[in-house]
Amino acid sequence: MPTRTLISSAQLAKPRGKALYRIVFAVVVGGFTLVFLGPLYWLVSSGFKDAQEVVRTPPTLVPETFTPGNHSRAWEVMDLSSLLLNTLYYAFGALAFQLVLDVAAAYSLSRLRPVLGKAILGMMLATLMIPATVLVVPQYQTVLDVPVVERNLLNTPWVIWLPSVTNAFNIFLLKRFFDSLPKELLDAAAMDGATPVRVLWSVVLPISRPVLGVVSIFAVVGVWKDFLWPMLTLPDPAKQTLNVGIYSLSNGVPVNVLIAALTISSLPTLIIFLVFQRNIMSGLTAGGLKG
Repeated sequence: MPTRTLISSAQLAKPRGKALYRIVFAVVVGGFTLVFLGPLYWLVSSGFKDAQEVVRTPPTLVPETFTPGNHSRAWEVMDLSSLLLNTLYYAFGALAFQLVLDVAAAYSLSRLRPVLGKAILGMMLATLMIPATVLVVPQYQTVLDVPVVERNLLNTPWVIWLPSVTNAFNIFLLKRFFDSLPKELLDAAAMDGATPVRVLWSVVLPISRPVLGVVSIFAVVGVWKDFLWPMLTLPDPAKQTLNVGIYSLSNGVPVNVLIAALTISSLPTLIIFLVFQRNIMSGLTAGGLKG
């Protein structure tokens, strides 16, 4: 049965239909490219302008006064090296906790089949329907005085690491992948005497690299781009993340230097996406088909 499309093969074979198709395609692709890459181009180009040109109306598309020293000045004035190290520490700590705890939770829901496992997974997924800002107040009250241990976690790495572990999307993504693994493979390992933990470590994790890579990228980028939660829970300037630190030090800093600092803070996540974009797509679709 032929595939149904907006334009039939007969119309596309005609010169007029082919020309119309190419024009519409170019306009749509160009429009989406402009919408997504326009702000990014403005950010990068404005980092090379002087303070007067940045605020000029109408704005200039190409910097007339090329000032590459804005980035080095932003690095020194705003102490971006310390903020960068703080952010890396928080991001990779959150990554370690998510890989350990989220993988364990997803594997238990997928293979160990606990009592009320489907209800637990349903409640986890229900949290995805709640806006993150709604949870800020109860989370803040919790870290002010953690139940049972009665500790204040403000200005500690735990205030970033622990909330990041409760990631229902990553748990669902991992569980879907574990569900797609051949049951015969895991049964064969169990018949050889492997415990569930040994099966997870020696069999499941080595073949789960695509989805683990996606979860790792999401964990790092999630901490890197977060602003509201670190601003509330890390008031000490020496312990702030990159985004919060730039915001705190923005008073009195020229606009072009501030934009250069924002460009530097955006580069790591852009590089991660450009390098691992194929891994992201393959990991997201890894558990889509069983067999």
